[in-house]
Amino acid sequence: MIFIIAQKELRVLFGSPLPWILLALMQLVLTWIFVAHLDTFLQIQPQLVKIVNPPGVTEAIIAPVFAMAAILLLITTPLLTARLVAEERRNHTMTFLISAPISISDIVLGKFLSLMAFFSVVIALVVALSISLLAGGTLDFGLLLSNVAGLFLICACFASLGLYISCLSAYPAIAAAGALGMLMMLWVLDLGADNDKDSLTRNLSLLQHYENFNRGVIDTFDLSYFSLFVLLFLVLSIHRLNRERLHG
Repeated sequence: MIFIIAQKELRVLFGSPLPWILLALMQLVLTWIFVAHLDTFLQIQPQLVKIVNPPGVTEAIIAPVFAMAAILLLITTPLLTARLVAEERRNHTMTFLISAPISISDIVLGKFLSLMAFFSVVIALVVALSISLLAGGTLDFGLLLSNVAGLFLICACFASLGLYISCLSAYPAIAAAGALGMLMMLWVLDLGADNDKDSLTRNLSLLQHYENFNRGVIDTFDLSYFSLFVLLFLVLSIHRLNRERLHG
């Protein structure tokens, strides 16, 4: 049932112009950044060969592109998550969905998986840009896979939080604004913290944990953080809709 709901959500999503516009804009921006970093790398390459262990194309070009992809997805995710529940409430279809003989867990996970499928398309396009560099050089596939894993995990965090915020509102615009505000706060939380890398605010920051993946460092603490973050907001979403089913 989860996959049936996910397929239905994907049909609705890609039946509207919004995801296609977002995909086109993101690919345009990421390609421009990719080309800009490639041009810079080619210009400074003669100087790099004089350095011991100089950065390769993966560090100099691909990692910044993945970092920018994370920022773009943070900005665009609220536009996609707002419609998942809030728009159904506005269209008065949510009542039929939660009253159907389907578990709330299936509904939430189905909507979550549909959004992750969209993100997978974005990540695949970024990977395609990265693979194109094989035509003229070599890649650090370890760093590339670390970036792919990090981007996928942080997208799951964006999706789960945005889905929960959408469960709290009947107005898509408010849900989108609320999700964007929460994500931005968690993204830059470490900027107002002190220099202690082990401070609570830094440990709660999405940016802090994603940066490790972006540098090629996969740590169990970061994996645990992302996993617990996603699980927390999915459980909160299920709890919120369960209350709505029970109390109307």
